[in-house]
Amino acid sequence: MRWLADECVDAHLVTRLREAGHDVVYLAEVDPSAPDADIAVLAQKEGRLLLTEDKDFGNLIVRWRAEVPGLVLLRIEPQRRHLKWMRLEAAIARYGELLLGRHTVVEEARFRCRALRSS
Repeated sequence: MRWLADECVDAHLVTRLREAGHDVVYLAEVDPSAPDADIAVLAQKEGRLLLTEDKDFGNLIVRWRAEVPGLVLLRIEPQRRHLKWMRLEAAIARYGELLLGRHTVVEEARFRCRALRSS
C-alpha cells in the first residue's frame, strides 16, 4: 500500500511499514512543517493513504471535505507506544485495500471505520 505518514507519526511505525513492504513517504523526512491542507492535497495527488495521530485531520476531511484517498487515525496513548504497530498491522490485515475511501480510527481495543463522503 502507498502511505503518506504525517510528521507526528512515530518513526518506528514508518520503519515497520516499510519493512512490511509498504511504500511510505514520511513528512518528517521530506516536509516536516507542511500545513495540514497541503498534506491532504499531497495525499490526494499521490494516491496515498494518510496516516496520522492528529485529530485535526478528521475535522479537515469530514467537516471541510478535503479529499484524500483514505485516512487512518491512530488514537493510542503515547505511553502505550508498543501497541501502535500491533494495532495498525491488525487494521491493515482486517481492511486491506478497503482502507481506501474510508476514515479509519485505530484504537487500543477497536477500530472505527466509515466511508469518506464523496464530493
